[in-house]
Amino acid sequence: MNASIQEARHAAMDVLLHNASGPFEGLPRTAGWGYPEPYTRDLLISALGILASGDEGLLRILRRVLETLALNQSPRGQAPSMVHDPENRGASDTTPLFLLILGLYRRYTGEATFLEEAGTKALRWMDYQTVDDRELVGQQPTTDWRDEQWVLGHGLYVNALVHGYLKQLGLTERAESLRAAANDKDGQGFVTHGQPTYALWFFKVLRNKRSDLLGNSLAILTGLAAPDLARDMVAWVEAQCVELRATGQLALDLPPCLFPYVLPGDPDWHARFGIYNLPGDYHNGGVWPFVCGFYVAALVACGEQQLAEKKLLALTALVQPSRKMPATHPGAFGFNEWFHAQDGTPGGEDWQTWSASMYLYAVACVEAGEALFF
Repeated sequence: MNASIQEARHAAMDVLLHNASGPFEGLPRTAGWGYPEPYTRDLLISALGILASGDEGLLRILRRVLETLALNQSPRGQAPSMVHDPENRGASDTTPLFLLILGLYRRYTGEATFLEEAGTKALRWMDYQTVDDRELVGQQPTTDWRDEQWVLGHGLYVNALVHGYLKQLGLTERAESLRAAANDKDGQGFVTHGQPTYALWFFKVLRNKRSDLLGNSLAILTGLAAPDLARDMVAWVEAQCVELRATGQLALDLPPCLFPYVLPGDPDWHARFGIYNLPGDYHNGGVWPFVCGFYVAALVACGEQQLAEKKLLALTALVQPSRKMPATHPGAFGFNEWFHAQDGTPGGEDWQTWSASMYLYAVACVEAGEALFF
């Protein structure tokens, strides 16, 4: 393995160990300095890197996160948005993530009935998130990881998570039913005519055809997308990135989280975007290391090993810059939250837990030549 990758891997472990205990009931921090809170989605996504690391201390912490979430479920089974706060609710992705990571953790440990009551309760909550009492679930705008991006009705990212947990929990028939609905070619699924990537979201006659990198990567990892389609998705993403670089809209050798960017005057542009979500920034096309970790794993999953190795090197370079690293950590890897697409500068918080963890997961997948745990 490349020396720079090994160095970054050790740095990622340092971040996770530093963030392992925070000021809220000793639960992990979401970032080294900027986010002391234990945000549920961040910590659950970070489980992939923790499982890949095999570190016993981090595994014990992951177990405590899952157990605390089980204690703090809402009366009807929703996982809270912060691990320690049962009243902080409203996220559309926390409960699917809880079920997905619960399934992965059970398989990893061999404890088939771990948190069985909580899992059953969470499944019941998800059953009632469907719009038409079938498998695809619905959501409200800005309720998933993108608090500045509108996703209406059936969102790709959340439904890819649902497909993933149905498979992990052995609910095979339901997973196949969701996969069939998602791949409906008559306008009632995520299939987007004229491009291989799935739609960002759809609902009845409405559809947003922008490419959601995390959603499409998860679709590849969970098998929502068939192998031939997965390879076509990757080729299309890479071709789109070439065009973005040629027009000065992308300075990095990694894809943005959303493209094409939402521009002023577009039907899905919102006034807030002019302050918080400019084109190429944040959720409107920012480059997120944790999302790129999923993308590298998806490349491995669809047989693009050489491209995965190339993108892992690009990700290794990306996790080095920091935005406001304390003087006590000179020269440390930044593992920043997100980067501006047009100039590649960091725009979020340093020592982000999921940035470090998904880097570890990407490295492990490239090393193994397979998408671990899926």
